[in-house]
Amino acid sequence: MRNVSLYLDVDGVICPFGATGVTDWGSRWQISDAGLLEVTYARELVESLNDLSSTPGLRCVWLTSWEEMAPEYLCPAIGLAGREWPVLASNGLGGGENWWKLQALQKDIEASAPDRAVWIDDQLEFEAGASAWASILGTRMLLISPHPRHGMSRAELDAVRAFL
Repeated sequence: MRNVSLYLDVDGVICPFGATGVTDWGSRWQISDAGLLEVTYARELVESLNDLSSTPGLRCVWLTSWEEMAPEYLCPAIGLAGREWPVLASNGLGGGENWWKLQALQKDIEASAPDRAVWIDDQLEFEAGASAWASILGTRMLLISPHPRHGMSRAELDAVRAFL
């Protein structure tokens, strides 16, 4: 693998909304205090993301409404090795029908020029503009839209690994 960027959301991806029962990974949900609020997550997902982030040529980037709070509060709370990942911020982007995350990602892709990119966000399924833009990139772009109450599944992580 050469130059690949992975853009990662928090809520609905790493930390599902209203998670109950067992994780897709077969274990109980973990709960940690992230300083500002409690977060629920799958330990195995965090371990897998830590492993994945060490892949040579992979650049992991935060693209979340948590912005700087993801590396500052979430990472130490759940043991995710993402404290040094760059953070894309809204900085006045969006408005009207424009999704700030799509605009931030487009600017970052233009600046960093990855050979391929992965975008993981539970909102992608509902953002037609993002899907349309990604389709222009064809096989250079992989979109993963986890179910917001389940978070990223083992199968979705396997799809990312296969893409890499």
